[in-house]
This record gives sequence, structure tokens and C-alpha cells, in this order.
Amino acid sequence: MGNGAAAQARVRDDIVRLVHRGLPVPEFARAVGDALGRAVPAEGTCLMTIDPATMLPTAEFVENGLPSAAMLRLVEIEVREPDFNKWAHLARGRQLAASLSEVTEGELDRSLRHREIRGPGGFADELRVTLTGGTGTWGVLTVFREARRPHFSPADVRFLAETSGLIAEGLRRNLLLDCARAGDDEAGLLVLDADDGINMANQAADRWLAELGTGGRAGARLPLVVPAVARQARALSGPATDAAAGAAGSRQARARVRTRTGQWLVVRGSLLGEGPDAPVAVLLEAARRAELAPLLADAYGLTGSERRVTELVAQGLSTTQIAGRLRVSSYTVQDHLKSVFAKSGTGSRGDLVARLFFDHYAAALTSESGPGS
Repeated sequence: MGNGAAAQARVRDDIVRLVHRGLPVPEFARAVGDALGRAVPAEGTCLMTIDPATMLPTAEFVENGLPSAAMLRLVEIEVREPDFNKWAHLARGRQLAASLSEVTEGELDRSLRHREIRGPGGFADELRVTLTGGTGTWGVLTVFREARRPHFSPADVRFLAETSGLIAEGLRRNLLLDCARAGDDEAGLLVLDADDGINMANQAADRWLAELGTGGRAGARLPLVVPAVARQARALSGPATDAAAGAAGSRQARARVRTRTGQWLVVRGSLLGEGPDAPVAVLLEAARRAELAPLLADAYGLTGSERRVTELVAQGLSTTQIAGRLRVSSYTVQDHLKSVFAKSGTGSRGDLVARLFFDHYAAALTSESGPGS
């Protein structure tokens, strides 16, 4: 493994640990920027949280960035005027990350935001990445270099694209945790001590724990999934020992579990602090449609292409939209769907959704659609 690849691997492991540390969003954004700088050097970063339904920014966390007025002009360009590498375009495509130098063939002034804002501010190339996971786009990240610095390389772009899903998971996890801390009961929040005792639980957590039950195990205080996820969070958040490195292979402190009434939950764990006695926050949230699609794929032995089509059907995309997202023809999408229908014993999109959410998982469909549903 070359020096560059080794540095990227170390940074990726650092980000895994950050994802499971339960940091407030501003601290998470700053720590991610610092970690990425060790693999992709840059003079500034800007992480913005995004409403996944509208792709509008909701908050910004900037290191060596632009003044407020310039940021507002950037947002105006983003929502009203044509330019390169716009967030909505990146989120819809297969390429989650892109550099301005690549798409303008080195002529940065072809970009409106560079001509008006980035260039006069002393900056040159920028690398944009959408923080997109199975439940939508929850943030966007820009790293930028000052004038007279080298442009970002294709290897830099690939690395940020490869880590985008991991950063998206950490961002959404910490947004949920911040909401639960503020008293929002949409997500259940438990805080466990080193012995898995409950230090704090909100009302939603109490409801989910009652739904899960302990299975009648003698002496059990919690459903097994809760301490299991908490232990994985400790392993992933701890120092880089051989054991932690093995645990980091999964890069997850998360599990999907079905309640006694058939509802599916996603359980996530994050360490609050450092050291062996630090408490662990455990979030319990009703599984969203895109998070359940992989379960159907496993159950019916779908291929990689069939799995991806199924996930996009679960997000509510049309055949044309799926074809555009996967960069294949509509006929190819239809062929994949026919195969999925045959393997799952369904005959239409409606039957497939019913099989996915009613027959197998008893999860109620909503009227929402799209990646953020």
C-alpha cells in the first residue's frame, strides 16, 4: 500500500470513529474537515446541513471560508442560476463528488460562483461532495484551495466520493441525537453507562423498549440489540487497537430489528466522550423505506443491479428517474424489474411495495416519496 493509500486508509478509520462518537454537529463538521485535510490537503472547508426534501441548506459550519454575504450569494446561485456541480445535480447523479477544475477543463472562470465569489476571495479549485445515504441527502461538503495551489486530483475526488456515505451516516446520526437531546420525541434516545444501566431515556425510547421486549431472558434489563449496538459503538470509537481495527471492518454501530408488533426499527449507537467509562447514546428510530429495501434483496437473492433498482423503487422513483440515476436505459430498468418481480413473486411495483412493507415487514406506507422519505 503506497503512502497516499495508507494515509487515506488511516483517515477513513478516523472518520469511522468520529461517526460513532456522538459529537454535536458543529464539532463533527470541524473534526471531519480536520481528518479529511490529512488525506486531501485544502485551505478551507464548508459543511452544510441540507433539508433532503428540498435540497435547501439549513446550517453551515465553515473553516477559513467566505463571509456571510458571499455565502448568501452562493445559495442564490445554487437555487436560481446555472452553474457547474450544483448540489441537486450531484445528488441526482451517480457521481457524488466532483472538482470544479475537472468539469471546467481547468478554466475555473467558466463558473459563475468562481467569477463572482471564489476567485475574488482568493480561492481557486473546489471539490464538492454530496453527503448522501439510503435515506436521502443530509448535507453537502466543499473543500477548497487558495490561488496558486494545485488543482484537486482524480484520486482526491474518488476518496471523497468513497467516504461520502460514511460522513452522511455520521451527520444524520448526530442530527438525530441533537434533536433528541433537545426534547424532540421523534427518535428514541437512551443514554447507557458502562454497565448498560439507563442514565436517561426519553418517552419515545420507553415506547420502543416496550415494543421490543426482552424475550423473557432471565435477568435481562434491555432488549439484546441495545447493549449489542452499544458495545459496537465503544469498539468503533476507541483507540486504534487490533481489536478495534477488526470491529471497524463493519464500520457500523447499527442494527435493524423487528418489534413484537412487526414494526422495523433502526438502532444506532454513539459514544459520548472518551475512555472506557464514557456513556453511550443509543437512538431508536422507525426504519424508513430505503433502509428496508436491502432486507428484501437479501431475502430473495437479488443481484447487485436488481438490489439497486429495488432500493430506488422503494424511494418512489419512476422508471425514467431510475434509468437516469443508474445511467442505463429504461429498457434495462424494466428488465431488472421483471427479474425482481419473478424472484419475489410479485407482478407490479405496487405488488413489490406491498410485499416489502406489508407481507414481510408490516410497516405502514406513507404518502411521502423520494430520497428523503
